[in-house]
Amino acid sequence: MDETAKPLRIPPEMAIYAEKHEIFDLVQTLVTNLMVDKPEDPIQYLIVLLKRGSVEVPRVMLLGPPASGKRTVARKLCEHTQVIHITDSKILKEDTDLTKKALQYKAKQQEIPGDLWIKLIQQRLSKIDCVRRGWVLEGIPQTREEALSLQEAGVAPNHVVLLEAPNAVLIERSQGKRIDPVTGDVYHVTFIWPEDKEVVQRLERQKVVSEEQFVAQLMQHHREVHALRKTYRNCLKSIDADQPHVDVFDQVLTYILSRHCSVAPHTPRVLLFGPPGSGKSLQAKLISQKYNIVNLCCGELLEAVSADATNMGELIKPYLESGQQVPDSMVLQILTERLSRLDCTTRGWVLHGFPRDLEQAEKLQESNFIPSRVFFLEMTDDVAIERVTLRSIDPVTGERYHSLYKPAPSPEVQTRLQFNPKDSEAQLLRQLKEYWANASSLQDLYPEAVHINADQDPHTVFESLESRLVGRIQNNA
Repeated sequence: MDETAKPLRIPPEMAIYAEKHEIFDLVQTLVTNLMVDKPEDPIQYLIVLLKRGSVEVPRVMLLGPPASGKRTVARKLCEHTQVIHITDSKILKEDTDLTKKALQYKAKQQEIPGDLWIKLIQQRLSKIDCVRRGWVLEGIPQTREEALSLQEAGVAPNHVVLLEAPNAVLIERSQGKRIDPVTGDVYHVTFIWPEDKEVVQRLERQKVVSEEQFVAQLMQHHREVHALRKTYRNCLKSIDADQPHVDVFDQVLTYILSRHCSVAPHTPRVLLFGPPGSGKSLQAKLISQKYNIVNLCCGELLEAVSADATNMGELIKPYLESGQQVPDSMVLQILTERLSRLDCTTRGWVLHGFPRDLEQAEKLQESNFIPSRVFFLEMTDDVAIERVTLRSIDPVTGERYHSLYKPAPSPEVQTRLQFNPKDSEAQLLRQLKEYWANASSLQDLYPEAVHINADQDPHTVFESLESRLVGRIQNNA
């Protein structure tokens, strides 16, 4: 055989190693950090990053209308996670040439130019404390234009939180704010009041803003908020701020500590187990069709190899023709060769009909074909007997029928239906006995397997399977 015509084989351990150690996510995070922080010595920067144990640090934007509680949540976040709290006032306190230039505009009561403001933010976030510990940007950005400019400058948050509350609630809150001049903590005469009497005595009213001015600020926020949502739609979460501040903080913290869905390429490796008649072939077909992964039925694969004019085909043909079981070593050789082909390694696979016992399953694992999802389709023997022994096929059309679930459409079709001898009750009982003798040991080998009731509508079974197929795979190794 021409060597160039052989199917391309990719070692299965490559994909398994990459998924187990989240290599794609690691590289993506390292590159993202490089582009955001822009260190002068990239190699040394990466070495320090990798030595730190965790290459991800919080990069949070906390947005919301005035009086939504951004300051309170931001300060509690920083206390809990040790990240750096960044506000517009803190940025302008930095002793740099850029800051001095910005303060000149403020002194003239002029707006700081957008490009200068972005440079100030970028300058602060590039300092070593923000690089090592992460940051929370409170109330920044306020407009879509500012958000896009930050993106162009490489300021990319991991999480964006948008606090929301009804206007009436926000207006009420704005009138009762109090500030602790020592700590900078924000309190409210109705919603958050300090227990310490000493703190109470030193509280100061915030700079008075008329209701008309406050409403104008709200309207400005509402004009921009839709565009901000769109800009950060992939990492933004809205949280209701009209609830106890403790609950608001808990929800924000939970989101900040969560990981976004990985975009790492994943090749599903699915094993389906179940007694005869449980619908393994149908479910494998549905999974394959929807997710474009390779459907591998061990029995059909052996028949296909037997039909080929190859040495292995000639070796297994006598076993199949006589109804004997093909030796495990041959089955495993055929199966591993098929699973190593490019379509299986790039698109993934769903396998059924193998392994049938613990020894076969262990040999499959030793060959580095380790499933990422395992399902056991479960049903009673009575249901299996009803499903299998009453099914038949029309030799003219190839259509399959069932005496109860899908009877023949006419007496003419009924008279020509044929029943497969392999579907006899005696044969089925032997198969069920063999399945249950090995089921327990297989379930022990795959403790993370999902058990699904197969005694229901096939599409309901598929929905149950599908709900466990999607989402990030948790590495338990």
